[in-house]
Amino acid sequence: MLIAKKLPSEQQRKDPLFVIIVSVIIASILMVYPLSYNISGWRPLFMVMVLIFWVLCQPTWCGVWFAFTVGLLTDLLFDLPLGMNALSYVIITFVARYFTRERRLLTFSNLWIIASFAILAHILFTFLVQIMSGIHFSLTRHWQPLLTSILFWPVLYYMLKRWRI
Repeated sequence: MLIAKKLPSEQQRKDPLFVIIVSVIIASILMVYPLSYNISGWRPLFMVMVLIFWVLCQPTWCGVWFAFTVGLLTDLLFDLPLGMNALSYVIITFVARYFTRERRLLTFSNLWIIASFAILAHILFTFLVQIMSGIHFSLTRHWQPLLTSILFWPVLYYMLKRWRI
């Protein structure tokens, strides 16, 4: 009697739930870790990047409700008006999933471009919401996280790509 061994591609991968939770916790720690004023302007938007990665690379696990929950967590962490980041994250998630629904294979460069546009959209949405609510928001100060987030995306991708579908 022959016993067939499963190939590595046929073996079941472990569920990424634990890694998703840990990555969100680490991103939230990195977002609120105290830095000096000069350096804090260059802090990447870790929570947005982690959200985009999981939404695009694990679409069966992370969707609009995940984005809404992470957005509420971000609002609570930064003491922002409740729902501001949640709405931004939900819109970004919906648009990213809508435009990538036909693509089964997302390459690294495609993910990098999508993440860059999503980060830009988040900053612009935050700018518009804060202008409408009368909160001072300096767009010249917020190009720095855009730049560092786009440059930090490959590091985040290569740290988490193991759990990609």
